Parts: sequence; C-alpha cells; structure tokens
Amino acid sequence: MSLTLEGRRSTCIDICDEMEPARPPLSAAELQRFEAFDLVYRSLCALMFNYVPTSGHPGGSISSGPIVAGLLFDVLDYDPSDPDRLDADIVSYAAGHKALGLYAMWALRDEVLRIGAPDLLPRDARLRLRLEDLLGFRRNPASTAPLFNKHHAKALDGHPTPATPFVKLATGASGVGVPASLGLALAALDYFGPSAPRVHIIEGEGGMTPGRVSEAMAAAGTSALGNVVMHVDWNQASIDSNRVCRDETGPGDYVQWDPIELAYLHDWNVIRVPDGRDYRQVIAAQRRDLKFDNGQTDDIVYRTTKGWGYGVEGKASHGAGHKLCAESFRVAVEPLLNKTGAVLPGCEPDDQACRGGKEEAIIEGCFFAALGAVRQALEQDEDTVAEMAKRSTVARARLQKLARARRPGAPRIEALFEAADRVVEGRAATRAPAPGSVTTLRGELGRVLNFYNEASGGALFIAAADLLGSTSVDLAAKGFPAGYFNARDNAGARLLSVGGICEDAIAGVLSGVSSFGRHIGVGSSYGAFIAPLGHIAARLHAIGNQGRQALTPGPYRPFFLVCAHAGLKTGEDGPTHADPQSLQLLQGNFPPQTMITLTPWEPQEIGPLVAAALQARPAVIAPFVTRPNETVLDRPSLGLAPAAAATSGLYALRRARGEGDGTVVLQESGVAYAFVQEALPRLIEEGFDLNVYYVASAELFDRLPPAEQRRIFPEDRARQAIGITGFTLPTMYRWITSEHGRAQTLHPFRKGHFLGSGQAQMVLTEAGLDGESQYRAIAGYVKESRPRRS
Repeated sequence: MSLTLEGRRSTCIDICDEMEPARPPLSAAELQRFEAFDLVYRSLCALMFNYVPTSGHPGGSISSGPIVAGLLFDVLDYDPSDPDRLDADIVSYAAGHKALGLYAMWALRDEVLRIGAPDLLPRDARLRLRLEDLLGFRRNPASTAPLFNKHHAKALDGHPTPATPFVKLATGASGVGVPASLGLALAALDYFGPSAPRVHIIEGEGGMTPGRVSEAMAAAGTSALGNVVMHVDWNQASIDSNRVCRDETGPGDYVQWDPIELAYLHDWNVIRVPDGRDYRQVIAAQRRDLKFDNGQTDDIVYRTTKGWGYGVEGKASHGAGHKLCAESFRVAVEPLLNKTGAVLPGCEPDDQACRGGKEEAIIEGCFFAALGAVRQALEQDEDTVAEMAKRSTVARARLQKLARARRPGAPRIEALFEAADRVVEGRAATRAPAPGSVTTLRGELGRVLNFYNEASGGALFIAAADLLGSTSVDLAAKGFPAGYFNARDNAGARLLSVGGICEDAIAGVLSGVSSFGRHIGVGSSYGAFIAPLGHIAARLHAIGNQGRQALTPGPYRPFFLVCAHAGLKTGEDGPTHADPQSLQLLQGNFPPQTMITLTPWEPQEIGPLVAAALQARPAVIAPFVTRPNETVLDRPSLGLAPAAAATSGLYALRRARGEGDGTVVLQESGVAYAFVQEALPRLIEEGFDLNVYYVASAELFDRLPPAEQRRIFPEDRARQAIGITGFTLPTMYRWITSEHGRAQTLHPFRKGHFLGSGQAQMVLTEAGLDGESQYRAIAGYVKESRPRRS
C-alpha cells in the first residue's frame, strides 16, 4: 500500500505487505489462546448489555476487542499491579462509547491475574476492576441493588472516567478524548524525554469526524509526538450510518476521507490492517509500529465489523442490541456456554427470573450468575489463563527493564505551587506594575504566568488560537526557546502549535497536558470563543479530576482557560467578538471547587488572584482579561482597597464613611474603570456615601467560611444593592437579590440588543455603562430607594 503526498516525514504501509508467512507473529497455540480469550470477551460484552439491562454500546466494544487485547497482552509496557505508575504506557479510550468493552477487558484481565498470577494484582482493592465490579455498569452510586452493595461493586460510568483504574481521562463527549489523550502524551514526552511512555488511543472512524479531532491530529503531527499510537476501529458504522466515510466502494455519508488518508495528511505514520479480527495481523501491526524511528505520530487502522459474532451488526449494534434475554441473545452467548457447559438462568417470558426486566434485584441476580459462567470459562481454560498471565508478567518486566526516569531539566510542578503559596503568604511577589504605569490586563497575566513558568522550570505549556501575541499569553514563555514545541527540533519551547484557530482542540489538548500531573496547560483566545468552545473539555477535565478522587485522592490538576479580549472594550471588533455572555457559561455552572473564574478590573489584581487560584487547585482556572491599555492606579490615594483584597473574591472596594446611602456591586474591568475614574468623583463631590463592592472571583468568595462571607457582604447589602456589570445580568443575581435592584442593575443587554462596534468608550456609552450613565443611575437609585438625609 502506498500514499504519496509531497514532503511527508511519515510513511504508510499495509501490514500484509510485511508479514512473512513462514514467521507468523503468533504460533498456532498462541493464536488459539487469543481467540479463546476473545470468545470470553465477546460473550461478556453480550452479557453486560443484556443484564444492565439493555444499556451500553456492544457493537464497537466487540469490534475493538482484538485491538485492545493485543495491546494488553503483547506490546504494552506497564505494571498490572500499579495503575498509577507514571512511567507506564497508557491505553486511552477516546472512543468513550466503548466503555462496556473497556470494563469487560479490565475485568477479564483482573480475573486472569486472580487465577494465574495473583502477585500481579494491586494490593489496594480500589485499584482493581473485578468481575464483580461489572454489577456496577451504568449503575448510580446511590443504588440499593443488593448484590451491588454486598460485593462493594464500583459504580461504572456510562462513559470512561478516572474513577476506573488505569483510566486517565473522562472521555466520550464529541471527540474530546483524542485531543486530551494527545495532551497526555505531550506531557509524558516532555517529562521523560525520548524514552517516554507511549499513549495508545482507542478510537473509531466516527469519533474522528468532529473538527476538534482533526485540529488535534494536525497539532500532533506538527509537534512530532512520536509516543502516540492511535488505533482506529474502522467499522464504518455510527449511530445513524453504515457508511461513515469514503472507502473502496464509494462516497461516505458524512466525510469523504478515510482514516488512513486523514492520518497521513497530518503527517502521521500509518499501518493498514485489512482484517482487524485476525490476531496475527493485529499483533504484527502493533509490533511493527514499535519499529518506526522517524519520530512522527503513529496510526494503526483496522478494518472491522461492528458487532461481529454478536448477531446484531453495523449501526444497529452501536447503542442497542438484543432484547432482554431474547433467543437471539442466547444464540450470541451459546458458543461460550457450549464450551464450558455453563447454564444461564432461565429466561422464558413468564419466568420469575426476568419479568421483562422490571425487577431490578432479580435481573441483578441473573447477571451475577452469568458472571459466574464467565469465571467458570476462564477457570476451565488453564492454557489461555496461563498464556495471558505470563504475558502480563512480561509486560511488567519490560517496563522495569526500561527504567524510564524524569529527564534532566524536566519541569517541577511542585515548585510552581510552592511559589503560589509564597505569594499568597506574602513571602514572594509577582512583578506587580507600578502605579502610574500603563499596561494591559492580558499583558500582566502573561507576565504573572511567566513568573510561575520560570519558577517551575517550564511546567506551563501555552497555546492560543493564532493569538499568542494578541492576547499576550506568549509572555508566559519568555526565557524559554523561541518558536513552537517540536519533540525533535525544539523540545525546550513552551509554546504549542495546536492547529491554528482551534479553540476546541486547544482546550482538549491542554486539559490532557494537565491531567498527566506534571504540567499546567494554558490556552488563550477571545473569551467570546474559548469559553463556549472550551466548555466541553473543561467540563470533562473537571469530571476527570473528581473521578480520580475515588482511587487516588489528592489535589486537582488545573489548566487555564484564558478568556482574553473580554468585555465591551473589545468594541472595535463588534458584537461578534466583544461578547458579554462568556462569563455566564462558566461562573456557577460547575460543581464547587472545580472551576474558578477570575474577573480582575485593574492590573495589580492579577498577581494576587492567580496565586490564590493556584493555591486553591481547582480543575479549571478561567481568567477574564481585557485588551486595551490601562493606567495602573494609585489605589490608596483614591481611597480604594489594596489589590490583595481581591483574593477574597468579593471585596469592599470602597466603604461608606457613615451609615451609607446605598450599595453598588461592580463586575468587569471596563465598567469598574468607568466607575472609579468618572462616576465616583462626581458621587463623592455631591455627597453620596456608598458602599462599593467589586466581584473579582465568585468562586474564591465561595471558598470562604459562611461567617466570613456574611462579614464581607451582609445579606442586607445584597437586598439593597444595585449592580453594574460588563457581563450578563444573571452573573449578578447572587449579589443583587431584590427584584427592584435587579431591575435597576446596569448590564450590556439592558437596552434589549447586541451592542454595535466602535471604540471602547462609545460601546460603553451605547450600553449605558459609561461613567455619566453610571452616575445618573446610581444617583437616581439612591434617591428613590433611600431618601437623602437633610
């Protein structure tokens, strides 16, 4: 097989062209044992779907079985006894809908080791996935199912999360798994150097159709991530189509590339496997992949049949299968039962053992009995168990022999967090700008991030949607080799090339970088774009961080979603870019402790806020920074609280000198500058005595004890307050609790339309958020709600 595109660094081969009939990769006996194992695996997939009942994705789970079995029992360098070994190869199910297969494969591996090599089992039961744990497939942790609780089964999510041993990422949502897996590989490569662990990505051609996947593949090929192998289960079936992409028979329903062409286009090495059910071809391809020495990313494409041997094939087997205990289901598992002599519980229509699936405990009992049949099949097949146990022992021995170690000069993530602690405690400072100087919020963020990058020896990887200089995030890489990271030619660089204008892939890749645990990813774009486009990756990263706590509790692993050019001061670009909605997509939309948004208004606040956020260790940190130049204010001379006060999240920017005429809550840099420089002097001159608060981070405020929250912002203040925000009205609801106060709150959509283009001051004026408009609104509100004292 040959594909020829000019200038490729990669190569493309057909494994059949390289296999030697006289020297097969597996002996006849070895092949027989792999096929015997596959029969148990396919049968277990059928049993799981039947008894959940009828939930999951059996088709792709079955077609990918030989691929994953080849990895686990032939080429993977890993330690079955320690899922958390940092130096081990990784299998990452980007195809999250194959979770049924993942759990089946993990449970069978555990069972093989239990029987044939118990010393290889993790000592901590939390780090195992036992056959009994399959009782928890797609079952909620709050379930009262008797056997689920009796056997302390794990609640196994419908798509993979790190609550499962050996799983590093939450995957399955619209292609995020591929960029996140590539981020894992990038981080491993940077930490270990040329001997880095390999990341094996399991995906299907349908999972390659999202745009973020192509974006991420471009990044991997460009950066020469030579420790990545993507294994494509090309079965041509998705939920709605049996012809996903073009092949030798004609055009595809969705795309006009095939997986081989797409990978080679992005400068990946490609191996074609014509028959993905032939273990000899599968093993030969996976071994051949180890011989590539050009440093490019690798792709193995296996032609398969979705649902092979199950009795339901193609798209019909994607998220569906046989009816509960139907005769066709019994036919699917009959080969295993005939081999072992095992008998499943009766499933006649009027049999009390099923009752059409309406009795959870009865169905669970049937499932447990069926798992017993699987156990019996392995216990009876001593040769297959011995073979797979031996191969698992060899896998660990190979890993030990490799002796992978942190490369000299690799980043120290611990130093980054230690630096943040010192800043919070006042023992260190991030180069704060001097009052009277002129700078930008985005520039100050870049310089603060550079402080942490230098402190950690390069733990920050930085990417932007073709906006590195425009958003000033490139400053975070100052002092490191110039240009983009390339594993061969520029491995010391900290800037990443992620496909160009690709916020989707940027967020996914950088979430994976952070998930490895030795780096922090920093991705930047217009807030209007990266907040919505990075939302899925951010959410899955938060899910993954929470899931990991079930196995190895510890601090979350943050990544930065930099919402730059935020707010109305990006007005020249117009309403398509100067979007007030971005904060609403993130603030308050994640579980506590997983997301911290930062909304500084003045450059001096950046350093304290970033330090506080890093010390808090959320899964995602989302700073909102503006584009224009700002004058750094002499806050004490203006009667304003020091910048460090911002770390409480909500703080009193200026307190009333007496009883106070009212309360104003500000949020967003543009409106805060307009208030301080234009509205406040007039209000003071005319004798208004106001309590003025600023919202620098709703989530940092949430971290305070309730009593401290009430001390800073008593409830009666919220009931009397008026708000002024450059974001949307709902982001102010928790601070402005009266209906009257909300009706009087100033916000960009108050006049009922998207704002026009123009210089910042004109856009603020159009919105009624300029200093003059603020003055009139506050004066009117105070006079109406609390008559002035004589």
